[in-house]
Amino acid sequence: MRSDCTPRFLASDNTSGICPEALESLLEANRCDDLAYGNDLWTDKAAERFRELFDYDCEVFFVFNGTAANSLALAAMGRSYHSVICHELAHIETDECGGPEFFSNGAKLLTSSGEHGKLTPEGIEQLVVKRSDIHYPKPRVVSLTQATEVGTLYDREELLAIRAMADKYDLRVHMDGARFANACAALQSSPAELTWQVGVDALCFSGTKNGLAMGEAILFFNRDLAEDFAWRCKQAGQLASKMRFIAAPWLGLLDSGAWLYNAQHANAMARYLADGLSGLPGVEMMFPPQANSVFVSLPAVAVEWLRERGWTFYTFIGAGGVRFVCSWNTTTELLDALLADVKSVLGVS
Repeated sequence: MRSDCTPRFLASDNTSGICPEALESLLEANRCDDLAYGNDLWTDKAAERFRELFDYDCEVFFVFNGTAANSLALAAMGRSYHSVICHELAHIETDECGGPEFFSNGAKLLTSSGEHGKLTPEGIEQLVVKRSDIHYPKPRVVSLTQATEVGTLYDREELLAIRAMADKYDLRVHMDGARFANACAALQSSPAELTWQVGVDALCFSGTKNGLAMGEAILFFNRDLAEDFAWRCKQAGQLASKMRFIAAPWLGLLDSGAWLYNAQHANAMARYLADGLSGLPGVEMMFPPQANSVFVSLPAVAVEWLRERGWTFYTFIGAGGVRFVCSWNTTTELLDALLADVKSVLGVS
C-alpha cells in the first residue's frame, strides 16, 4: 500500500464502527452499576426484546463472537459422533479454525456443493443416504448461512424445502445468521418468517456486522436444545462478567429499529456499487448481489492497482474474485471514489 494513501475499507462489515443507537445504549448502561454474569436488567430486557421481535418464547444467550456462537450452538444440537451438513463454502467449514469440531468434541462437518453458495434438499439427502453404517458419522444437523458466504439468500420456499428434507431424516436445522438482518431487509420478511416459521431450530444472530462493537445472540426456538447451554458458554469462556455491555447495545439496535435500518442501508449501498460496476469492460459479476456483498471478477492489474490506492477487500472468500462489503455507514461518496478508480485503471472515461 502506498504510504500516502489512507485505507478505504470495503473488505468487511466488521471494519465499521459502532452505530449511534448501539453506542448510546452502551453509554446508558454505563451510567450505573448492575449485577454481573447476565443477571442484570439490560441482559434481561434484551432477551425479552428478542422474544418480542421473533414473536416466540425462545431461549436467548449472548456470546462475544460468531465463531463461538456457531460452534457452541452446533455442539448443543448433536453429539460427538454426529455430523453437520453444510455448504462447502460455509463459514463453519472454511473460516472457523475447526471450532465446531472442537467444541462438539469431534463432530464432523460434511460438505455439499450448491449453486450460489446454497445447500439444496437433494445435496443434503445425498450426504445422508451415502452411508448408514457405524463407521460413518451419523448426520444430525443441517447448517445454513443466511445470507450465504457469496451474498445470496435462501427464500422462504427454499427454507421450507430444506426443512421438509430435514424432517424426512430427523435432522435439526441451524442458521448462521452473520448477516441475518440483511436477509430480512432484502427479502422484506420478518425474523419469524425466516426462522421458526420455516423450521429453524437455532439461529446465531450477528450484531457485530450490524453496528455493534461485539456480540452475537444465540436463539433456540427448539428450547430442548438449550438445556444447560449457559454452562456450555461458561466452559467455553463466553460468559461475560459484565454481560450488560454486550446486551445493552443490542437493546439499542432492537428498540430503535436500527437493526433493520442498518441492514437496509448496507444492502442499498451494495446495489449502488453493483449497478456502477455492471457493464464495465473486464468486470464480471460472480454472484447476484442480493444482500450487502458484491463479488466481481476483475483483471489482475486492476486488483493490484486498487490495493495500491488503499482499497481493502478480500480475494479468498467464496470462489475467488474480489469481495466488496457495504456496512451501515458506507456512503455513496466512498463508492463513487471506488468506481472512479476502477474506471481509471480500466481506461473508461
